[in-house]
Amino acid sequence: MTALRLRKLLSAFCTFACACTLSAAALAAEVKNIKVGILLPLTGTFAAVAETQKEGALLAVDVVNKRGGLNMPWGKVTVEGVVADDEAKLDVGVRRYRYMVSEGVKGVGGQTWAPLAYALNAVVMKEPMPYFPVCVMAKEGFMKGKLAPSTFATAYSPWTVGYMAGRSATKVLNKKRVFFLARADSWGWDMRDGAYQAAKEAGAEIVGYDEVSVGTSDYTTILQKVRAAKPDVFISAQFAGDSVALLKQVHQMGLGKEMTIFPAFMTNVVAKGLPPEALEGIYAMHYFYYDLSGFEDKEVAKSAAEFTALFRAKYNKPPDAYATIAYVAYMEMFRGFEASKSLDPAKVSAALMANKGAFNTVKGAAHWREDHAAEYKHAAFLVKGKGPKEQKHEWDLFTVMGSQGGESVMPSLKSLGY
Repeated sequence: MTALRLRKLLSAFCTFACACTLSAAALAAEVKNIKVGILLPLTGTFAAVAETQKEGALLAVDVVNKRGGLNMPWGKVTVEGVVADDEAKLDVGVRRYRYMVSEGVKGVGGQTWAPLAYALNAVVMKEPMPYFPVCVMAKEGFMKGKLAPSTFATAYSPWTVGYMAGRSATKVLNKKRVFFLARADSWGWDMRDGAYQAAKEAGAEIVGYDEVSVGTSDYTTILQKVRAAKPDVFISAQFAGDSVALLKQVHQMGLGKEMTIFPAFMTNVVAKGLPPEALEGIYAMHYFYYDLSGFEDKEVAKSAAEFTALFRAKYNKPPDAYATIAYVAYMEMFRGFEASKSLDPAKVSAALMANKGAFNTVKGAAHWREDHAAEYKHAAFLVKGKGPKEQKHEWDLFTVMGSQGGESVMPSLKSLGY
């Protein structure tokens, strides 16, 4: 065989091989349906909140499928949400995450317990996957080099929660003497640091501080210490069942008559766990409260009402804060798929960060920062609890007093190493 003949045969073979490879790749890409993982602690301490997160995620899946699926270059692609319980345990969560990946999911969201979200982010750093934690992740997780390129967090850090609560208490409510009760972990310490920063800026005094571990049930000794300090405002970092236990005991001791009670981060699940008398008059920050009918930003009030109607149609109740966090997360995951025209994690990430990371949500404008944290025009709403005489129905829990948001409520990118 001549050299020329051999070169022609090799060229033809290479062309055939490339065509086969491209054809196989095209076939692999042109899927008609995909799975996305919804991994949450559906049992245990955070189960009630996790249930609302699951509802928000599945609603996002419904919204996409009811319009025919994702708009991809090769046609419409329907989405299936695969739900699993991470039990708020590191080993269980990582194992079930890996199982989801082995089953072919194209993106994962979830977690109520921040340490697990951080652990999964470490896996994603080595094995890229569009990952959207729907919890309030520790501030440390947003440090430069810590967050995986394909991880996007639709809720901010506890530092921002504490800062918004502290600023609302000291600048909006004009309180000058603050007692802060932290939780003895990154959630509580980050929140404390944010609240302290806000108090310092307002010239307020920290007159007392304590911290307790997650799962504390008896706050009697702590509350006696709070009473003795005579603060204007008592800000607490407790969450979920811990917050319910604390606020019930606050009410039983009558502390609300002596000072303003301010649980930093509130959900409807917590509020529903309290008797109306214990909810009356307390202040809190709420990621999303469904009734914004009296809110000054009418465009946001309108979009919130539309989202609430959509949620009610599926679940026969209004959306809670963490349901909304999850809904926003999965809608951004799906936007990333469509905008990148791909399921590839790197391309999805690049598409989300395009146009300065701008996107819109059911609670208004937002954008992805360089640290892949979402910055919102309305990061959280300042709410005031309604008592038994004010509540007109079972979900009439709060009056919205205003909001906090924008760059000023976030830790600076410089402080995070950017």
